[in-house]
Amino acid sequence: MATQAATLARPSIAPASAGVMLPSFTLWWREIVRFYRQPGRVVGVLASPLVFWAVLGSGFGTSFRSGGGAGQQHYLDYSYPGILILIVLFTSIFTMMSVIEDRKEGFLLSVLVAPVPRTAIVLGKVLGGTTLAAVQGMIFLVFAPFAAIHLSVVQVLLVGVIVFLVSFSLTALGFAIAWPMDSSQAFHGIVNLFLIPLWLLSGALFPLAGASGWIRVIMHLNPLTYGVEALRGLLYPGVETTFPLTSAIATLVLFSLVMFGFALLMANRRTTKPAA
Repeated sequence: MATQAATLARPSIAPASAGVMLPSFTLWWREIVRFYRQPGRVVGVLASPLVFWAVLGSGFGTSFRSGGGAGQQHYLDYSYPGILILIVLFTSIFTMMSVIEDRKEGFLLSVLVAPVPRTAIVLGKVLGGTTLAAVQGMIFLVFAPFAAIHLSVVQVLLVGVIVFLVSFSLTALGFAIAWPMDSSQAFHGIVNLFLIPLWLLSGALFPLAGASGWIRVIMHLNPLTYGVEALRGLLYPGVETTFPLTSAIATLVLFSLVMFGFALLMANRRTTKPAA
C-alpha cells in the first residue's frame, strides 16, 4: 500500500509545473495572434512615434546641443533612443488593454475559474505584451542609419537585452494598472497622467545634466532614465552617459522584478467582476 501511495503521489509534481507553463504559453500565444490580426494596431504603434521623431527631430534640427561627440550634432540623433523607448512604452502599456477587453468579453472570468494559478495568468499576459513590445522596438532599429547609428552584432544583442527589460517592466506595470479597471477610458486617463510624464522625464527629450535641480532628482528616480541612458551609450559609444551600463541593467532588472511582483499582488488581491 505504501508503494502504491508513493506511485500515485509522484505524478502530482508534473501537473503543478504544467499548470503554470501550459496556461502561460497559451495566453502568451493568444496575445501574439490577437495583436497581429489587427494591422491597424501594428501600424499605429510604429507610425506614431516615427512621425513624432521625424517632426520633432527636424524641428529642432541642429539648434539643439547636449554635448560633444557622436549623437549630439542633430536632434534626430539625440532623440532616437527616447523614441525607441516610446515605441516600447506604447506597445507594452496598450497591449495590456486586452485585460479590460477580456473582462468585458467574459474570457478573463473563464480563465479565473479554471484550475490555473494566478501566476500563470500574469506570466502569460505579461510575456505576451513583452514579446510584442520588444519586437516592435527592435524593428525600429531599421531606422538607425538615419540617426548616424551603425551597430555591431554585440551592440544589437545588448540593445535587445535593454529593450526586453524595459518591455517586461512596463508590461507588468500596464497589467497592474489595467487589472482593477472596468473601462478603457480610465486606463487612458492613467496613461496620460502618469506614464507619458514618466517618459518625458527619462532624458528622452532633454539631457539630465542641463535640467533644473528638482527635475534631475525625479529623473534619477525614474527607472526609464536608466533604459534611455543605457541605449544612448550602446547606440553612440562615444557619448558620455550618466550611469554605467552595468548599473543601468541592474536597475532595470530590479524594476522588472518589482513590477512583476506588483502585477502578481494586484491579480491576487482583486477578484474580477463579471461583465454587465
